[in-house]
Amino acid sequence: MKSYIFITEEGSSYQPNSVSSEPDIDNCQVIAFAKGKDENEAFINLKKENDYLLDTNFDEIICIELKNEDYYHNAKYFHLSEYK
Repeated sequence: MKSYIFITEEGSSYQPNSVSSEPDIDNCQVIAFAKGKDENEAFINLKKENDYLLDTNFDEIICIELKNEDYYHNAKYFHLSEYK
């Protein structure tokens, strides 16, 4: 089975230590991860494993295949504070 990440461009968020009452950043939000033989099966599994999603206001969900099965442990981290 292949691994997929599901994200949405709906919504916005606040940067750390924000004092604004309005969201600071338009961004993508991670909805969840799921596995399947293809995107359609992964989406079906996503709904089964996270049935609460149907109660949210999110509508458009984007599915992206994760090529590296061990994506979390092989991730590269960057810190913007090192460049300020």
